[in-house]
Amino acid sequence: MLSVPLMAGVATDGGGFQTPSTNDFWWPLIGGDHNNFAFTRPSLVMLISVVVLGWFFVSVSSRLSVVPSKRQWLAEQVYDFVRNGIGRDVIGAKDFKPFLPLLFTMFTLILFNNVAGVIPFVQYPTTSRIAFPIILTLVVYVTYHVVAIRRKGGVFGYLKSLVPPGLPGWLRPIMFILEVLTYFFVRPLTLALRLFGNMMAGHLMLLVFIVGGEYLLLHSGSIALGGAGVLSFAFSIVMTFFELLIEFLQAFIFTMLTALYLSDAVSEHH
Repeated sequence: MLSVPLMAGVATDGGGFQTPSTNDFWWPLIGGDHNNFAFTRPSLVMLISVVVLGWFFVSVSSRLSVVPSKRQWLAEQVYDFVRNGIGRDVIGAKDFKPFLPLLFTMFTLILFNNVAGVIPFVQYPTTSRIAFPIILTLVVYVTYHVVAIRRKGGVFGYLKSLVPPGLPGWLRPIMFILEVLTYFFVRPLTLALRLFGNMMAGHLMLLVFIVGGEYLLLHSGSIALGGAGVLSFAFSIVMTFFELLIEFLQAFIFTMLTALYLSDAVSEHH
């Protein structure tokens, strides 16, 4: 398979293939100047996902039956996966129920917007725009810190719980600083960047193989390079299925980490 630099080098002096870049993630529908307000394509996809998911689960829950329909079966499978496989197993049977709506919403919303990257006529993962993972992470961490403050006896009790008991006195300040950095900066940063980075990288990879294959097949003027374009298209199909797996895993990992952090917030010990 041709590398990105090689495909870019196919261009002649008269112009040629331009490799996809992060600029391809900026698709304004209203507006367009980076310095001003713009309503973008991922914003529209996010709004559509909220409407579709809301309609689907409300319509299914209003028509529950003992013998489930295909839609009810699908909704129940997703719900059971989040409830039992993430919420109860990670947070614990005693404390997971209040957080189940958050976990369920996070998983389904992220999964829908990840899979949008391979849906025909959309083909754009909303979460590849950094603003969306940041907002999702903000919701998680506001929830986490509020729960931790309430469960651990206020702000002072929460900050005190960051330092494990039994440490020598000289080590406590160092541990406190490290834990503050971890809980207030490192964890939210990595939670947002993990989702954003995987979705952006996957989308760029598919763009390279699809757009590069199209150029090699139709514009290279060479039978050998045209054959390479066919291989590029074939590989893009394989990578699309692989990307579907990544999209599911990223929704699962984000929700799982959310449950882990909430489990830490409700635990009695650090």
